[in-house]
Amino acid sequence: MTDEKYMEIALNIAANARGRTSPNPMVGAVIVKDGRIIAEGWHRKAGTPHAEVHALNMAGELAEGATLYVTLEPCSHFGRTPPCANAIVNAGIKRVVAAMSDPNSKVAGNGFKILTDAGIEVKVGVLEDEAKKLNEVFLKWITTKMPFVTLKTAMSLDGKIATASGQSQWITCAESRKRVHELRDINDAIMVGVGTVLADNPTLTARIDGGKNPIRIIVDSNARTPIEANVVTDGQAQTIIAVTENAPRNKIEALKNLGVDIITAGNDKRVDLTLLMRELGKRDITSVFVEGGGTLNFSLLNENLVDKLYAFIAPKIIGGRNALTSVEGDGFINLSDAALLHDIKTELVGDDVLINGYLRKD
Repeated sequence: MTDEKYMEIALNIAANARGRTSPNPMVGAVIVKDGRIIAEGWHRKAGTPHAEVHALNMAGELAEGATLYVTLEPCSHFGRTPPCANAIVNAGIKRVVAAMSDPNSKVAGNGFKILTDAGIEVKVGVLEDEAKKLNEVFLKWITTKMPFVTLKTAMSLDGKIATASGQSQWITCAESRKRVHELRDINDAIMVGVGTVLADNPTLTARIDGGKNPIRIIVDSNARTPIEANVVTDGQAQTIIAVTENAPRNKIEALKNLGVDIITAGNDKRVDLTLLMRELGKRDITSVFVEGGGTLNFSLLNENLVDKLYAFIAPKIIGGRNALTSVEGDGFINLSDAALLHDIKTELVGDDVLINGYLRKD
């Protein structure tokens, strides 16, 4: 097989840990000798052995003289685990093929230098685009210290997220709702506005077998979240409430006493969303899945904080000039300022249409 074929296998292996390695990247490794795969490995979770170590342990003495395919530059520093580059040298690997360099300043070419200094042949850039797409969350966070933000909307064909009377359950089909829970499962955190909490009292959990619940983030400038709300009392996941300096101190203390984390972001009437995202990044929250209402959605789009969009569209027409829509706020005045998507994909999910794409940053 070609280098590309072996790297494709390594990328597929890496994806086994989707949503489980944060704040680390997903990494897969394959060791090949005499034209056959003798070992495979992938990084399971932060703080556990990296992909290369799993593969080297599987290969044992057979690793000597073999080729290692790895989806990201081997680490060169002591973190929670020892450097993988040194382990590769000690194992006697003859050739290393990597998909991409690691943009982490603690690595950034140092891993490759250790390998080449030891006389190992190194090839970089095989299926690089695919590797970057796999680790788009990690790449955003490690280079900007801001989380990768995915905005999800679920609406009717005419853009409504509820009827004029406020009914919203359920606009989209069961298959779409299942997909949403799968998306919650692979993100570090889920974000909604306080209006969603007041209207629906949601749990904001990932209700799938073997799933993990994301951290719950409530954008709530005046700390209006009820102390009896599910996100405060159910204990199913950590809850962070983002407030402004104007929020009542007694309410903040009451929420803290119930185990809620409070982030104060901004001193205006609204939470400073950019400041909030920076604070979340400092807390090693690398991905945020937004299921907000029209006001929060527009604010995030207007501040250029959204990286990716999932739009679930049901084949229903609701109508009503007072019915809520997926993006509200002040709106973009000029069409030239409208948020644009690229790299767009569409698929049928049950009876619904799912459109996903990336927000243009230019």
